[in-house]
Formats: sequence, C-alpha cells, structure tokens
Amino acid sequence: MKRVRCLLQLQCLRLVGQSARSASQCGALLQSASSSQPSVLHQSQVLRHFHASPACAKSQPEPVYNEKRDKSLITHDDLFERVAKDARIKATFNKVLDIFIKRDIRRRGHVEFIYAALKKMPEFGVERDLAVYNKLLDVFPKEVFVPRNYIQRMFNHYPRQQECGVQLLEQMENYGIMPNMETKVLLVQIFGEKSHPIRKYQRIMYWFPKFKHINPFPVPQQLPEDPVDLARFSLTRIANDLDAKLIVYQLPCTDVTVSGEEITLPHIVGTQSPGQMELLAKHNPSRPVFVEGPFPLWLRKTCVHYYILRADPIPPDEKVEEPYDPERCLDYPLQLDLDLDRDFGDEESFDVEDLDEGPVFAMCMTSQGDQATLNQWISGLQQNNPILGQVPTLFRVDAGPRELQGAAAPESGPSHGPEAETLKEESPHEEEPEVIVEEEPRRSKGMKQ
Repeated sequence: MKRVRCLLQLQCLRLVGQSARSASQCGALLQSASSSQPSVLHQSQVLRHFHASPACAKSQPEPVYNEKRDKSLITHDDLFERVAKDARIKATFNKVLDIFIKRDIRRRGHVEFIYAALKKMPEFGVERDLAVYNKLLDVFPKEVFVPRNYIQRMFNHYPRQQECGVQLLEQMENYGIMPNMETKVLLVQIFGEKSHPIRKYQRIMYWFPKFKHINPFPVPQQLPEDPVDLARFSLTRIANDLDAKLIVYQLPCTDVTVSGEEITLPHIVGTQSPGQMELLAKHNPSRPVFVEGPFPLWLRKTCVHYYILRADPIPPDEKVEEPYDPERCLDYPLQLDLDLDRDFGDEESFDVEDLDEGPVFAMCMTSQGDQATLNQWISGLQQNNPILGQVPTLFRVDAGPRELQGAAAPESGPSHGPEAETLKEESPHEEEPEVIVEEEPRRSKGMKQ
C-alpha cells in the first residue's frame, strides 16, 4: 500500500510541473501579443473598408460570373424553348436530347429532364414515335440503378428513377405504343431484370396483343381531312346499317351573289335507311316532326356535330301492334313461348324503366347549322319522302360551334332559296312542307309538346 501511495504522489508531482511549464509559456505569449498589438491594430485600421465612402465602393471591381455556371441554372423547359424556336419537329426534339446527353457524362438532372421531355412530346408531334421513347430511355445512366443484392431489391433501389421509368412506360401505354426488344434491353441495362419498370414492360407486352384488335369499330389514327369524307365516315359510324344510303345534298363551294360578294356554301351530307323511310311514311301528318341539334360526336381529338329529324313517341292509345312474322329471322327468333316451371321464390315482377324517345327518321351533317341550310336538307329528303310536304316541321336548333356564318352573314339565307324552290318544283303535285320555327327552349326528346 505504501508503494502505491508513493507512486501516486510522484505522478501528481509530474503533472503539477507540466502545468507550471505550460502556464509560463502562455504568459510569455501574452506578453509578446501585448507588445505587438498596436502595430496589428494599425494594420487593421488601414485595411478596413467597412466605413468607406460611396465613391470608393463604386471603384471596386464587379464580380465576374462564370458562363458555365449560368448555363447550368437553365431549366429544361427553357432548353426546349431555346432549341426549338423555329420549328417543333422530331429533328429538333432529338437535338435537345443530344445536347443534354453530351453536356454531362454523369447525366445530372436526368429525371427532371425526362419529365420535361414527356410533357413537351405532344407539342413536337412525337408522342406516338417508339424511336423517340427509346432515345429518351437512353438518357438514363447505365448499370447505376441495378440492385446488387436482394436487400437493395427488397427496399426499392433508387425509387425516384424507377418511378420515372414507369411514368415513361405509362405514357407509351396511354398512346397505344407497344414496346419492342430495344426497349427491354435498355430497361435491363438501366434498372435490372427484377425492377418495377421491367414488370410494367411485361404487363404491357401481355395485355396489348389481347386488346389491340378487340374494338369492332376502330377509329383510324389519321382521319380524313375532307369534310365530306369525314361526314360520311361519321354518319356510317353512328348508323351502322348496311341498307342505309348516304346522300350528298350539297358540296362545299364558293358562290357569287348579284351584288358581287362571294359566299361559301356549306356541305350537306345525310343518311336514311329503308326502315326509317317506312316509319316516316306511316307517320300521322297531323303530328309535327322536329329538326334537332347539334349533337357532338368525338373521333379521337376531332369533334363533329350532327342533326336529326325525329318525332314524338306515339301515344299508347294510337299504337297498333303488328302481327309477329315467325319467318322474319330464322337464326335468331324474335319471340319465345316457353312454359318453364317456376319456384315459389322466383320473382316475376321486374323494375325496368322503359323510356320511348320516339322514332328518328334521318340524320345529316353540315358545316353551317342555320335554318336555311337545314331547310335545304329537308327539301332534299322530300324527294324520297313525299309525306314531308304535308307534315309541319319545327326547328329546335342551337347555335352550335359548327355554325360558321350565322348572324354575320344574313344574306346567306336567301341565297339558298332558289335551290330549295327548284327541289320543290320537281314535284308540283306535292304540297310544300309547313315550316314553323319553335321559339320555346329545347326540351327532352321523350316529352310531348
């Protein structure tokens, strides 16, 4: 015990001696600092510019900014706008992609750039180009986001980049673009074989071939530019009846009036089936028919409008049930008389809402939906439907977007008068149809007037 105490005392004496030496050194440093303090203060007073005058501040040189640093702050939308000032075509879009790829080897900011490119694709008209989508996938760095082990794969390795790849594939899916083998190779090089973009690719390749030709009435990618051909295609799509006849009552042309003014005559294309002609022939002349429209029809991104000639539903007391013809359709019988045994739990009453909207006698499409143009269509229908000369016609026409001239060209109405009169004069034994303009607001089809 005594030896231990002695050793501890010696160690304490050593520590006290070292502290005394350090204290003496600090004192010497303080004395030297105090002796040199006036010169340091003098230098600081000379070099200090905080209280300088405005003239001295103006004389200071302006900071020089690096051009490369400014260019790095340019947003990706501005990059597209700068490159594509003259024309927004596929070549300029590919040029923007090449500029971004060559600007930085590490492809910094590639996620934001891809999102901006996906947004700009419809403006450049490349939203349906598979080669552009593959080139956009090539912007991703290769073999950087591939998981190296099962733990990285489990915890969604680089989720932001994988989500960006899935978003690119979803835009391809929305526009109906099927990926190819090059797309798969790029996805494997970027994200690996077991990643979310690869799973999205596999789902697209499974479902797209099944639904590619499932629509029995497909709409072509390129619609006809001629308004008459577009009207024919639209009416055939609405009234899918092989017996229906398409009639072009008037082609678009330019006419010169007596005063020397040029007016543009709209096109009028109509359709009517033999069954509709039969229903119109049986119509009661004391009940009016209605011209209604315009009704919209969307063909991809193009909206066209059509007009119909219809009547109110027949009252129940005036309906006449025609005898059933068993030989009318041999493949699909129209009536079945079956005596089936029913259980006590079977419910025979059905809650079915049967709404009779009335018959539709004809349809037409025109680029100018005013009363004079539609009256010319009714005059053309009168050649094959003589009963229209005895039935009053009411117009329920709204000022739709297809009305090109309207009130701005009031003289366009009388210009159609001679043509209508010539159509009526061809059948002198027929009476002229009574035309009445209905001033009431448009009501539903099923309501009686």
